[in-house]
Amino acid sequence: MTTGIDLLREAIKKFAGMDDAAFDLSLPYWQEKHYKKGEFYNEYRNVCKHLGFILDGVFRTYYVHAENAEEKNLLFSTRGQIIVSYKSFLNQQPCNYHTESMTASSILYIHITDLYQLYAQSKEWEKFGRLVAEMAFNLIMGRMEDFLWQTPEERYLELMRQHPDIFNAVPLYHIASYLGIQGPSLSRIRKRMAAK
Repeated sequence: MTTGIDLLREAIKKFAGMDDAAFDLSLPYWQEKHYKKGEFYNEYRNVCKHLGFILDGVFRTYYVHAENAEEKNLLFSTRGQIIVSYKSFLNQQPCNYHTESMTASSILYIHITDLYQLYAQSKEWEKFGRLVAEMAFNLIMGRMEDFLWQTPEERYLELMRQHPDIFNAVPLYHIASYLGIQGPSLSRIRKRMAAK
């Protein structure tokens, strides 16, 4: 039977080209955690001290507008993806947003001090850290560029490509917020897609 560590090993091998010997250095450090729907991976103003790997479930990252308390969804994270409040984790500063489990979820996570110890021990882990930072940059730049150059329909299709099961787990109003549109606009896009 495939374990969570097996899934993580394969994902890191694919992501960073890491060999088994280097990955095995990390085995004492990974811990499993389970979340109920509505529990937080990281909360506003908390410092993110863990990098996680999603075994199962869906998380959303969002901020709450200071004046009107409206929630704006920034990211969704699903099975097989890294989950971390990137800026807070990298700088060890309080986070500007929340990351919440949208379903019953489980992750494997590693503490930042253990990860830094692996960076010092292994060039392959150091490469992993660099790739995570590059991935964070590309993710945020990609989101910004999507809003500059893509139509809502194109953003919808990209969301479906990245997270094919998201519509089974996340209420439509959260998806509309992520796409930067209102609920009726999302309904129209979905009808057009269904008609094609």
